[in-house]
Amino acid sequence: MPLYTSKSVLLGLTALFSATAFSASADEITTFIKDGAAIGGTDPVAYFTEGKPVAGTDEYTVEYDEVTWKFSSAENRDKFAADPAKYAPQYGGYCAFGLSKGFKVPVVPEAWKIVDGKLYLNNSLAVQKRFESNEAELINHADLNWDIVKEEKPEDLKEPIIR
Repeated sequence: MPLYTSKSVLLGLTALFSATAFSASADEITTFIKDGAAIGGTDPVAYFTEGKPVAGTDEYTVEYDEVTWKFSSAENRDKFAADPAKYAPQYGGYCAFGLSKGFKVPVVPEAWKIVDGKLYLNNSLAVQKRFESNEAELINHADLNWDIVKEEKPEDLKEPIIR
């Protein structure tokens, strides 16, 4: 059974993602940036080591992929520096659920999940619940869509990609 069969649901999704996607800068191709740092300054390693989002500090930072990443400890900073691809969120830090529909949507640090050793972020806790209800299929769709939209500006993605 398709995930979305109702035209009204698709229109609602389009409105939701369009409203939030336009707030991202056109230059944010690889990581959604908020408050001058990736993931709004949240320590990406802490999701793996502490099982929760933890605020990073200006004391422990790394520049990776032309973006500032903040960490809560020197140890987490060093882990990230040694293997950034292991800890950086998927889809450039954009919402995994949004990417499953073909949109680049900002995230909140509290909406997250590690699946098969990869960090996935989402736009809200409500969206996170929807992501978790069908994560394997949504990740598959997001993976396929990322190849199509990763170089696109968020505001240029106006129509959902339905798979």
